[in-house]
Amino acid sequence: MVDASILWLRRDLRRQDLPSLTAAHRAAGPAGVVPVFVVDPRLWRSAGGPRRAWLAATLKATDEAYDGRLVLRVGDPRRVIPKLAAAVGARSVHISRETTPYGRRRDRQVATTLAERGVELVPTGTPYAVGPGSVRKGDGEPYRVFTPFARAWREHGWPRPEQRVTTPRWLEVDDDLEAVRMVDQAANGSESAGLPVPGEAGARETWQRFLATGLAAYDVDRDRPDREGTSRLSPYLKLGVVHPRTLLADLAPRLAQHGGNAERFVTELAWREFYADVLWHHPSSAWTDLRESLSGLRYDEPRDAIHAWQAGRTGYPLVDAGMRQLLETGWMHNRLRMVTASFLTKDLHVWWPVGARHFLQHLIDGDLASNNHGWQWVAGTGTDAAPYFRVFNPTAQGERFDPDGDYVRRWVPELRHLAGSAVHRPWRAPDGYAHDYPRRLVDHAEERREALRRYQGVGA
Repeated sequence: MVDASILWLRRDLRRQDLPSLTAAHRAAGPAGVVPVFVVDPRLWRSAGGPRRAWLAATLKATDEAYDGRLVLRVGDPRRVIPKLAAAVGARSVHISRETTPYGRRRDRQVATTLAERGVELVPTGTPYAVGPGSVRKGDGEPYRVFTPFARAWREHGWPRPEQRVTTPRWLEVDDDLEAVRMVDQAANGSESAGLPVPGEAGARETWQRFLATGLAAYDVDRDRPDREGTSRLSPYLKLGVVHPRTLLADLAPRLAQHGGNAERFVTELAWREFYADVLWHHPSSAWTDLRESLSGLRYDEPRDAIHAWQAGRTGYPLVDAGMRQLLETGWMHNRLRMVTASFLTKDLHVWWPVGARHFLQHLIDGDLASNNHGWQWVAGTGTDAAPYFRVFNPTAQGERFDPDGDYVRRWVPELRHLAGSAVHRPWRAPDGYAHDYPRRLVDHAEERREALRRYQGVGA
């Protein structure tokens, strides 16, 4: 077989608006295109059940979108892709450019191996509306503050969505049976986990429903975990089932009608792009403090308290509700991500990577750049200019953003006997602990003062 091209899918599990597919189709000779996904054991093993189930269900939906021709392989992509290219006689392998530190290293190694065999690795597009590294200050330096980045990002602009390749030529290649077994086994858990409808059809339905019923109140409802006020598109964006430029194109004609709500949604997309840009320029910030000035900050390692935080048994109802939602569904409202992260870093004084790893293990939308830099933003080690004094009060946050207590009662059944906002302060109710709800691990006011002392001690 000769003149085939390979489309190596990673964080771009879609057929619509996919520049790398267009490039692979144009490069392919009579043999056609081989779409492939490689199950990397290193990444697969680190994922929790809902995260694996979401990927597996999305892969099965992607296979349907590719007319049943998606090839599954398992192993280290640095060996798997060159071997597949040799087997099918491919002259080129097409990808969406990867932007994470691990992905960039992996792709460089694959490109070197392929080049030795006369095969080209061709990157086209990225998972972002504006490729990380493309937006810079006038002096050429990257941005480290969100607001000026977002302004420059909007001014830079982005391309229109790519036209769909309507009649691709697929080259049929057998799957790796071990990869099929792993995916099938994981996908069986998708329904019991209550995951979103996978695939592009699920993404379109979710997006259209949000545009019709959620966008008009987004600026207010997006902070309310007791309401369906967010788009719930983040799991689709994580795996590239939908591309952000598609969303931006759909929003453009609605900016006049929906004003601040549509602008707010664009701003949230800009945050995702900002964190990807920061990681691009500072790869080490994936797992180390971006602000080196805080390297002397003293942390604790309270194992029992960390385990209680992970299990949702801290004694603070809003924190516990969020952590339980994460374990059961693989998703958590963004307001709760900030509150639970603040509790771990500021109330328990734990270094942020401990929490970031837990989130990435379980979140079906867990994205390295957004997740880890979001943690750094809360912890005070990241991009915010003066963050050390930001300590979320979990009780006040609950009373403000879950005023009737509905969210907490849904995820913390031990407190369902408490009506209204009383659910956020079970220690004030005579029967608050009647159903085995745990006492508070720490006193928030006291730990807030301790956190401020530690930050001020290193000159924050």
